[in-house]
Amino acid sequence: MPVHDWNRVTAGTFHDFHLAWIAELRRALNGGLLPRGYYALAEQIAGDIIPDVLRLQRSQDDSALDGLREDTDGGTDASVLTVTNSPPRVSVTATTHEAITVALRRRQIVIRHATGDRIVALIEIVSPGNKESQPMLRAFLEKSAAALQAGYHLLLLDLWPPGNFDPAGIHGALWAMVGGTPYLPRADRPLTLAAYAVRGPGLVTAYVEPLSVGAPLPDMPLFLAPEHYVNVPLEHTYHAAWQGVPERWRRVIESKL
Repeated sequence: MPVHDWNRVTAGTFHDFHLAWIAELRRALNGGLLPRGYYALAEQIAGDIIPDVLRLQRSQDDSALDGLREDTDGGTDASVLTVTNSPPRVSVTATTHEAITVALRRRQIVIRHATGDRIVALIEIVSPGNKESQPMLRAFLEKSAAALQAGYHLLLLDLWPPGNFDPAGIHGALWAMVGGTPYLPRADRPLTLAAYAVRGPGLVTAYVEPLSVGAPLPDMPLFLAPEHYVNVPLEHTYHAAWQGVPERWRRVIESKL
């Protein structure tokens, strides 16, 4: 199923789809994609951050994360892949350097979760409200940067083209904030999917896939550890969420201009 042009409908209509997509992502993650000891919750509060999907690891299974790091074959869970043996299939890969540590430490936001379980990663689906003003964009970026600083891996799904406040897109703005090299979105593929793997203090690798309206959604990596990830089925979950969009709005979104 191709990515739709959500600019054709109201922000509220996209928000309705947004909620459905979150539910489908959660279903896929908890339905066998995540290895034993990991689980996903939707819209859980993690300190000052309210991510769309929060990936947690049970506190009594802390050894599971170490096992993933030690097992270069990805462990017994077939869904777990390693960067060395199965590099993420994306168009752009970039890594920050040690110099960004100072930049990150200027933005101290303590992030905790109400349970004792370990926070591992966040998934965020960008909404038009995240880009509607400079303060809203800044708040979103600072929370995302704080999550990376705290050591949380991040998957960012931005189905909106760059706007007045993010001319390089959400990824370009976030990457600049954490000290990455400048990122310029492609004019023919202005939408952006970005997965971030935190490798150490101030050291982050971004796996970026630009795409256009009308293109199919590729699977994207969601990292469990710096070298281990699962591929999130974006196309499958997007299609499942689309089935619940009211026919009235499907006609508007799919109409030929």
